[in-house]
Amino acid sequence: MTIRPVSFVGGAAVLLASALALAAQDKPANPAAGVAKPAAASAVVKGSASVVLEPTQGSQVRGTVTFTPAAGGVRVVADISGLTPGSHGFHVHDKGDCSAPDATSAGGHFNPGGTPHGAPDAEKHHAGDLGNITAGDDGKAHLDQVFPFLSLSGADSIVGRGFIVHAGKDDMTTQPTGNAGARAACGVIKAG
Repeated sequence: MTIRPVSFVGGAAVLLASALALAAQDKPANPAAGVAKPAAASAVVKGSASVVLEPTQGSQVRGTVTFTPAAGGVRVVADISGLTPGSHGFHVHDKGDCSAPDATSAGGHFNPGGTPHGAPDAEKHHAGDLGNITAGDDGKAHLDQVFPFLSLSGADSIVGRGFIVHAGKDDMTTQPTGNAGARAACGVIKAG
C-alpha cells in the first residue's frame, strides 16, 4: 500500500491510503503511453462547520452557512432565501438553541470578550457580529467573506452556537443588538 500526500489543509498534510485508489492509479490511462491515471481524491476540510437555517414562526427564511478555515480567518459562505429585499442582520448567537418559536432561546450575540456591539470591521464588536447580508428582489442573498476574528476551535469557538438571520438591517451601533429586528431564521452551527 502506498501513502501519498493529497493536499495541505491548515499546514498539515492530509494523507490518503486506499487499496482501491492504489489499484486505480496503477492502471495506465493510455496503455501505449504507459502513463498512470491519477486517482480522484476528496476530503472534508478539517475543522470546518456548517449550519442549516430554519424559519422562525411566521417566517419563510431558510438557508445554509458554511465555515471553513482560510488564510487570515474563517471563510463564511451563506446562501439564504425567503428574505425581503434589502439588508438583514447576520449574527452568531450565544446559545445553540432554536427551540423557541421566535428563536429567543438562542440568547444574545456571541460575545466572549464583553465588548460593545459593532460592525465586523470596527475596532470593538461582538465575536458574533457579522454585519448584514443583502437580499435581492428575489429574496435571495449570498455572502462569501473571510472574518479574521471567528474561531472554529478553542474557548471562543462558534461551533455549537446559534446562528440567526434577522428580519431587519443591523445599524451597527444600537446596543446591544444593532436594532436588527425579529429573528427570521435560526440554526445551530455543527462541526463537519
